[in-house]
Amino acid sequence: GTGALRPRLGAASARGATIACWAFVSQAKELTTPMIDPKLLRQDPEGVAANLARRGVEFDAAAYRELDARRRELQQQTQELQSERNRRSKEIGAAKRRGEDIEPLKAEVSDIGDRLSEAEQALASVQEELEQWHLGLPNLLDEQVPDGEDETANAELRQWGGIPALDFRPRDHVELGELMDGMDFEAATRIAGSRFVTLRGELARLHRALTQFMLDLHAGEHDYEEVYVPYLVNARALTGTGQLPKFEADLFKVDHDPPFYLAPTGEVPVTNLVQDCIVEDAELPLRLVCHTPCFRSEAGSYGQDTRGMIRQHQFEKVELVQITRPHESWDALEALTGHAETVLRRLGLPYRVVSLCGGDIGFSAARTYDLEVWLPAQERYREISSCSNFTDFQARRMQARWRNPETGKPEPAHTLNGSGLAVGRCLVAVLENYQEADGRVQVPEALVPYMGGKRVLGA
Repeated sequence: GTGALRPRLGAASARGATIACWAFVSQAKELTTPMIDPKLLRQDPEGVAANLARRGVEFDAAAYRELDARRRELQQQTQELQSERNRRSKEIGAAKRRGEDIEPLKAEVSDIGDRLSEAEQALASVQEELEQWHLGLPNLLDEQVPDGEDETANAELRQWGGIPALDFRPRDHVELGELMDGMDFEAATRIAGSRFVTLRGELARLHRALTQFMLDLHAGEHDYEEVYVPYLVNARALTGTGQLPKFEADLFKVDHDPPFYLAPTGEVPVTNLVQDCIVEDAELPLRLVCHTPCFRSEAGSYGQDTRGMIRQHQFEKVELVQITRPHESWDALEALTGHAETVLRRLGLPYRVVSLCGGDIGFSAARTYDLEVWLPAQERYREISSCSNFTDFQARRMQARWRNPETGKPEPAHTLNGSGLAVGRCLVAVLENYQEADGRVQVPEALVPYMGGKRVLGA
């Protein structure tokens, strides 16, 4: 992990206030940095192991303690050999000025150099092994996360909206889309393959209307700053938010040198806006909203949700990201979740909020709330948004910091994100919840202005 740091000139937030960002001059590998608080890992590895066990993750505390002790031993040995070599090198110069035979000293320095090289190689090997430990460890769970192995143990927190009592057999969104001649999976398969869709006419406009409605709501009422970001991201960005190295199979990799990846979620490029940055206290919290396409290989989902738009390789979201002071992040999670809920309430879509259990929560999250919308055709709630607090986990991986005014020193910030909402799934929910017996679909009142005044689809 080498490479000097230099200021990235002109780096600033979109509101105009300066954020100190740094770019690596060298393309060399970054320094190993524990993704979990290093003091906690060293002082209480058994406590870390107990926490990770709630996820079903095994952490060998004794092996980690032994490896870290070996690292410290090799670091000390390397430093001592470096000091000894420098001291002996100075002695060579002094002996040479006195006219003494310096060959014995040169041989001794050469021997020290050989031992130093061996120690440095051993240290590099141990550091590489430690880095794999660090990158493979998920975030620690907050104490309020429910225990459990899978989604059946998720805890329902609240429900909103009455489940519609339809006096006819509800069609699913695929049937409704076909009736309107606006949803075509066969054409998408000819163009790209399975798990894609094409939308036309009213449905294409509804998809756009949902996106614009969400952006306007969050930017206009919830004080989020709209941003536009790349759709291609590099490995460092994905490592920063936790998708790499563990979940590479879920990504679409682009043949390029160095490689690019299609962003699997807007969380990656938007959160990485503070990569290698020090955010001044006065700028916090940062609230960012972004409309992004998302691309996922859906590895491991063979046979799941093969019908319709629920699980696709390409979909769109309106992403909400917050960067906060550490002591404010839990309140921020409640607020962010409420912002996502507002979309569903304005659209009149029944939903519930669940707290994910230890066995179902994402790799980087300390606590996650899922918003699940009711789908009449499936007669069940389906996820439409995940809202998570990652505490300092992503910030450590990204080197995203804030300057604590009490100490004047940079410290890891806290990061949060949530979908506000997944656009395609929201379209599915609108179609199914607002359908009529003849296959027509009422337009939610909040979307009428975005649909040019149109109130009924398929009419």
